[in-house]
Amino acid sequence: MKQHPALKPGHVAVITGGADGIGLAAAKFYQSIGMDVSIADVNADGLEMAQTELGDVLTVNTDVSRLSSVEELRDKTYERFGRVDVLMNNAGIARPCTSWSSYETWKSVIETNLWGVINGIHSFVPSMMIQDSPGLIINTGSKQGITTPPGNPAYNVSKAGVKVATEALQHELRGTEGCKLSAHLLVPGFTYTGMIKAVIPEQPDGAWTPEQVISFMADSLANGDFYILCPDNDTTRETDNKRMSWAMGDLIENRPPLSRWHPDYQAQFNQFMEDQ
Repeated sequence: MKQHPALKPGHVAVITGGADGIGLAAAKFYQSIGMDVSIADVNADGLEMAQTELGDVLTVNTDVSRLSSVEELRDKTYERFGRVDVLMNNAGIARPCTSWSSYETWKSVIETNLWGVINGIHSFVPSMMIQDSPGLIINTGSKQGITTPPGNPAYNVSKAGVKVATEALQHELRGTEGCKLSAHLLVPGFTYTGMIKAVIPEQPDGAWTPEQVISFMADSLANGDFYILCPDNDTTRETDNKRMSWAMGDLIENRPPLSRWHPDYQAQFNQFMEDQ
């Protein structure tokens, strides 16, 4: 099977939010192709359970919202393995809020989801850039950071920021002479992870497993894709494309924001989805 050249035996992957869900599935995948793995998580008990399952991996209790904690992850990884070929800035949280309530929720979500990615970039990219071999920065975004549905604004803002930060990073990397490092935006669809399990005990028919997300990611990386936009069992790429196109149309056509959920535009949106 074709793989990105950074994904090979003896190379090293670092995964934040690696104790569960997509992060843990990624760790298993990297191990399966002979890579060494360093997983980071703020949940110490989860890390211990993951290490029991994975075996010979480096685990580092890490709060990605703190730059010093991510720098410690970097230092311990280089001390153990001497190199980093893949960095997955994957740690994230989701908590309900409104635009004017739950200030502490806003702060914690953005510090983890967005600043966690920024801290990962600042800690790892300078060292990874000077390695004379291909490398990957994979940042986990969300479809909610693209179409920004109502109901969870702090999460949407954080994931929209991840999208913008990753796009800027890739533009700068590709413009750096001799740089073999590239950045990629992983955008999962409906995925049955620990956050979902806490609310829904059994996997819904529409949800993908974390392993399916990672398999799709690996194929996309082999193809050189920047945007790794995952479908799921309910949502096709065609449907995602229509939803994203409508969302951008709010700006182009000067409709009300989030018109997809506006009662005056509901019929127009439904017809748009059927026609195109």
